[in-house]
Amino acid sequence: MSTAHTDESLCHLPPLILHPFNEHVAPAALLENSKAALMLSGLIPGDGTEEEVLHRRVMAGRYAEVRMLFFLGKDVCRWMDQCLESVNRQPQLGDSGVMRQSFAALLTGSPPEAVREKLTRWGVADYAAIFSRAIGIEALFQEPPAAASLAEEFLRNYHRYADALFRCFMESAAHRTLPPDQFTFDLFASGEYSRMLESEWENGEL
Repeated sequence: MSTAHTDESLCHLPPLILHPFNEHVAPAALLENSKAALMLSGLIPGDGTEEEVLHRRVMAGRYAEVRMLFFLGKDVCRWMDQCLESVNRQPQLGDSGVMRQSFAALLTGSPPEAVREKLTRWGVADYAAIFSRAIGIEALFQEPPAAASLAEEFLRNYHRYADALFRCFMESAAHRTLPPDQFTFDLFASGEYSRMLESEWENGEL
């Protein structure tokens, strides 16, 4: 199921499998961090919390977001490598200018309809920004960065830096644009994918 195959008009790429974030950050904590940012910007009334406390909450939230993007980027970049390996095994596609950036553009710009629908069900509306920033963050760090190693300026505006890193990644190699009507792939949460494989093993489909 992880090998690309082609028919007359469609190339099926390996599935993109996303693993859960092992961050142990409670949703309530993320909500409080978001509320702190709104209070500091004056978009919602304050609740009496000192400004310095609100500031620390905002920075903690930004750091948690950077870490989550880092781990997401690991999954996405692993998928891009798998796609490139699979495509290079296809005689009609090998040496055709397909690079990792080709799959990044497909994912962020023109993913299959079924993938977009699943992301919407998961509550991921702006998938293009999330995936592109994850790729940008992963391009910068080999390991999850320690909070003390990140400048406050970076944390405060990490999304702008991540956007710029993604642009650098896309411009770092000439690459072929993949027509979305000729290339497709599936999206799974890791647990969902494991259950599907187990079912197929039990039914003798693998």
